[in-house]
Amino acid sequence: MWAFNFMVARMAPGVIEPHGLALGRWLIVTVCLGWWCRAEIWQFRSHIRQDWRRYLVLSTFGMLICGAWVYVGARTSSAMNISLIYSSSPVFICLAAVFWLKERMRWWQALGVLIALLGVVHVVVQGHWATLSEVQWVEGDALILLAACSWAAFALLQKRWPSPLGGLARLSVMAFFGCLVVLPFVLWEATLPSTPAWTWQAGAMVLVVGVFPGILAYSVYAWGQQLLGASRVSMVLYLGPLWGAVVSWGVLSEPLGLHHLLGALLILPGVALAQKSG
Repeated sequence: MWAFNFMVARMAPGVIEPHGLALGRWLIVTVCLGWWCRAEIWQFRSHIRQDWRRYLVLSTFGMLICGAWVYVGARTSSAMNISLIYSSSPVFICLAAVFWLKERMRWWQALGVLIALLGVVHVVVQGHWATLSEVQWVEGDALILLAACSWAAFALLQKRWPSPLGGLARLSVMAFFGCLVVLPFVLWEATLPSTPAWTWQAGAMVLVVGVFPGILAYSVYAWGQQLLGASRVSMVLYLGPLWGAVVSWGVLSEPLGLHHLLGALLILPGVALAQKSG
């Protein structure tokens, strides 16, 4: 479901501004999940008022930097660079979880991380490892790297700051604060002469990122993190390049290659090994 986010990010330039796309995404999450969890949110309204600063920090990491700034970075960063850089976030999460949250990582889990990372790189470079030396860093690459680090902070802070709210209710509250954080940037974008007019294509993109990488992906991720811990559930991010290839093939008619299969033969066992507890 997250793979749709990168697909839309590549299609959005010239159709909708990045912060406007992010605001639409989090508005959908806020309205839909807020209505669904309204009783729970009302029950813990005092907690939300008390911890609003924490929710504001979480929303800055997870909704602004990991949301809108990825769309900004996609303007100048290549798809290869985005996939390669963003796939490093599980490494940051695992290391931080070990040194900060004191989660234990066994040697076979570390080996699984390495194997999965090799598979990711193989998919990203399409089997041509020599192209790694030809990667040119641009401004967008720095934003994607910042987003990868920000996602690690977002995932770990949720673990560090427990909440009485359930996963969906907590997501809706973070999305609400995310709208507040993103809104000033949207107002700034509205003053730019290059801002495109609203079209049905822009509305369709907002709907896609609001439902798939918004409501569904974040909800399942939060639920999995509660069950498995921050470092183990972060391994699902390694599947991004594989699912990105599937989505590109099904939606954008991009061809699937042998490097996708070979990458899968590394990524999937690597993820399984990293998640093995004993």
